[in-house]
Order: sequence, then structure tokens, then C-alpha cells
Amino acid sequence: MKITFTGKQDKLNPSQERKLALAFARLSKLLERRGEKGAQVILTNQRHLQQAEVRLQYYDSTMVGAGAATDQFTAIMDAVEKVEKQAIKTRSKWRETKRATPTREVRTMKKEALEPPEPAPAVKAKKAKPVKAKPTKVVKAGDKAAGKPMTVEEALLAMEEDRDYLVYRDAGTDKVNVLIRRRDGKVDLVEA
Repeated sequence: MKITFTGKQDKLNPSQERKLALAFARLSKLLERRGEKGAQVILTNQRHLQQAEVRLQYYDSTMVGAGAATDQFTAIMDAVEKVEKQAIKTRSKWRETKRATPTREVRTMKKEALEPPEPAPAVKAKKAKPVKAKPTKVVKAGDKAAGKPMTVEEALLAMEEDRDYLVYRDAGTDKVNVLIRRRDGKVDLVEA
């Protein structure tokens, strides 16, 4: 961090210089993510009171910390501590707004979900006939021996007026296909 002093600076002893360097290093560690920042320290005297003001540009905001004491070192340290508090507050605000993770819900399977659902009551459509409550025959889809392979046209003929869907094996590709009658009377083909 580049530190620029403005005003009359008193001579500091080596231990005070080390403490001041450590304070600015902590501040630098908080703020310097993309490039080196510069801090301006403005020193003024008013009779027996020494005043120090630390100005620092951080992204789009300017952080200012002011300190006053009987000696210059204490005033500078107070100003640096105030800027450090502002930096911590600004970074925590940024992290809270920018890095909030959505909460996740844990889903568990209930006993009711494992049981097969009851057949839904038939819904009457304009042109489609209602579905029968009892299935007449259950055919396993992956079984090769179950049902003969058909073309789309044969499947449409096999699909009666009172059936809403038909599962069959395609003669050309030997894949399982599904014909579904929509509410408007048209038929959709779902290829597996």
C-alpha cells in the first residue's frame, strides 16, 4: 500500500513506525484484491491537539477515518482503526449480498410414495372418450416376446376409439414407442 503524508509530520521512533506499518499492512490485506491501493494521511495541528485523517479509495467509495489526540502517532492509529472498521463492514456487506447461497430442502421418500397411485377418475374431453377404470392387459415394455412389432399405421389402427394411449414396439427400429391421444383428438408419438 502506498502511503502519502500531507502536513507536518513529527519524527516517530522505530517501534511506533513498526506499529504504524503493521496497521497499514492489516488494512492493505483487507482491501488490496485487484492492484495496489493508495492511502493519503492528512496531518494538522491545532494548539495542543494533533489531528490525523486517513483517506482511502475502495472500488467506488471513499473511506475516511479521522483521529485526534495529544500526540501524532495516537491520532494516526485512531484514524487507521476507523478506516479498518469501515473496510470490514463494507466487505461483510458485499459478501452477504453477493455470496448468499440458496437454502436447500432435504427430501425424504414417504411410505405413501412407494405405493402405486390409485387410478385417477376419467376426465371427459371434447372428442376423447373416457378411460376405462380397469386395465385389460398389462404388458412389460422391455420384454421382446410381449406383443408383435408394429408400424405407426398399424398401431393407430390397433388403438381403439376408447383408448387414450398405446405402447408398442416399432417394427423398423425395435424400440418402444408410445401413442398418446390428446384432449383435442389428435395423437402424439413418443419415441424411446
